[in-house]
Amino acid sequence: MFLDKIVVTKQQEVAELSARFSLNAYERTISDMSATLGFERAVSAAGRKRDMGLIAEVKKASPSKGLIREDFHPVGLAKAYEEAGTDCISVLTDRDYFQGSNDYLQAVREAVNVPLLRKDFTVDYRQIYEARVIGADAILLIAAILTKQQLSEFHDIAKSIGLDVLVEVHDQRELETVLELDKATLIGVNNRDLRSFVTDLKTTEQLIGIIPQGKGITSISESGIAGPEDVQYLKSVGAQGLLIGEHFMRKPHVGEAIEQLLGPVGVR
Repeated sequence: MFLDKIVVTKQQEVAELSARFSLNAYERTISDMSATLGFERAVSAAGRKRDMGLIAEVKKASPSKGLIREDFHPVGLAKAYEEAGTDCISVLTDRDYFQGSNDYLQAVREAVNVPLLRKDFTVDYRQIYEARVIGADAILLIAAILTKQQLSEFHDIAKSIGLDVLVEVHDQRELETVLELDKATLIGVNNRDLRSFVTDLKTTEQLIGIIPQGKGITSISESGIAGPEDVQYLKSVGAQGLLIGEHFMRKPHVGEAIEQLLGPVGVR
């Protein structure tokens, strides 16, 4: 299974990281850093710029689609996203499967003033500290690759060092596990099955109905969003925000693509 292969690769990366990792050193570095920007607030009802929150993604390639954008300049893309009024930016840092890099996130952090998500496969606590040090404001926790205990512990670690957490689910079992922990306040529904790469927007509809209302949970629909009709459908079924990468990456001007899809800032 491809997802299992990714996890094995991540564990190899963690072995490399652990060889140079010092918790005390990372904690000292973090204590000297500026406070993180509020990722969750920026995409929630309290902070978003449009009717739906937007996390625009900087993504060069993916396992399912191969190379997505040949003319790939992370900083230029991020600046265009910021100018077009995205609420947050997601930066792929996975090296082997998405052609991402920690360097991309660091460069984007220096160039823009919007909250950043480190988009990667978190399988070890050391990656959470690393995410904070390289400039992330939030991390992704994927329920499909973590135990219930890991989801809980990693969430607590992230919060303790100022990071927000986007918890990603794809099916009812994963969502119920996340809800039982009663920690996640930002839940992403991935319309793409990471095991088969099949995408179905109805996944959002099926799962959002299970998320309790009135508990302060912001729900984000991820993957497969390619046109205004998709946005309207997802809004109608209760999604409060969107994570969009490939659709923008395939457009020559990503800022224009945001406005074409979601309209100008201030339209709520």
